[in-house]
Amino acid sequence: MGRWRTALYRHAVPPTRVERVSPDTAESPAAAPVPTHPGRPGPRRPGDLLRRWSALLPGIGVCAVATALAMLAAHLIPYLGAVLIAIILGIIVRNAVPVIPEALQPGINFTAKTLLRAGIVLLGFRLALGDVLALGWGAVVVIVAVVTIGFSGTVLMGRILGVPRGLSLLIGAGFSICGAAAVAGAAGTLRSKKEDVTAAVALVVLFGTAMIGIVPATVHLLGLDPHIGGMWAGASTHEVGQVAAIGQILGPDALKTATLVKLGRVVLLAPMMLVLSAIVSRSRALQSDPRSRAGLVSSTPGVIPAGRPPIIPLWVAGFIVATAIATTGVLPAWFTGAATTGQTLLLTAAMFGLGCGVHMRSLLRLGLRPVLLALLATCLVAGTAGLGVWLLV
Repeated sequence: MGRWRTALYRHAVPPTRVERVSPDTAESPAAAPVPTHPGRPGPRRPGDLLRRWSALLPGIGVCAVATALAMLAAHLIPYLGAVLIAIILGIIVRNAVPVIPEALQPGINFTAKTLLRAGIVLLGFRLALGDVLALGWGAVVVIVAVVTIGFSGTVLMGRILGVPRGLSLLIGAGFSICGAAAVAGAAGTLRSKKEDVTAAVALVVLFGTAMIGIVPATVHLLGLDPHIGGMWAGASTHEVGQVAAIGQILGPDALKTATLVKLGRVVLLAPMMLVLSAIVSRSRALQSDPRSRAGLVSSTPGVIPAGRPPIIPLWVAGFIVATAIATTGVLPAWFTGAATTGQTLLLTAAMFGLGCGVHMRSLLRLGLRPVLLALLATCLVAGTAGLGVWLLV
């Protein structure tokens, strides 16, 4: 009978780990066994935090030096932006150096992920919705069409070509919204594999850089005026830095229009991340809870099961708040200028960090299908943008 009671008790009460104590201190109340929970982090000590930041400093320092070099090069080469130069510099470093020192890796990863998200939040202070609406409803329709058709079409083509779904989503986000920043944002929401992130960034750099030569040549060949050419450049090119480079080639009027249209696409980064976050949040919650497979978890709207990841990532919420504040027009000029400078520095450093993850040999090992998908996505986005500008603007 005692055995049955013991067995029932073991099944009714979940086991807990108990820290071992020495016999000398076992009688002390302060040394009593303390139940611990696997997977739950304990309180952080000041020393642990200091060691963590100390480990990040070497890599952050390298990214800071690379940022300074990219900013200097941007002044010497006016047709290229610092962000684009930083990505190229990171790729050169990654492929020229056989192995990046282990001491630099934590700081580079921190810059490419956390500081990038901080830069995206600061970017929101530049985006007053009124500036985009001033371009006209035709431009707004073109922007929305490019993002929605570009993203959904890329994912669909990826399925047809047999490209992994995670990589297709990253390529769709990067090519339809704002390049490497959108890839990183989508990767944080989707919790993508590092290999997929670096591959998507490499493809964004490869095809976006090609657009710097293709778009101006096409504009001059077709005899388009600067306003139309700038609108097409902003709606069709992947990176903000790449758009700025094209605008510099086409002239100041085209540069202003291209930048506004591109920033209009950036505005849609937050809604797109919200959609992805909601889908992934629900999917992972159902997959992680074994009761969901047996239909034991309620699907009533508004009921959030324990352990479900937040539906709005913190950086997305910050981006939305920053855009809303900028739209009110209450920000002083000095604050907007400081936010712009900070955003440029953070994004430039982050792009160098992302570039350090682009290994050309790994890209070649991807095979033909992802590269073909990137080519088709570029054609889809550019074609949608061109058709929209021709019909609506």
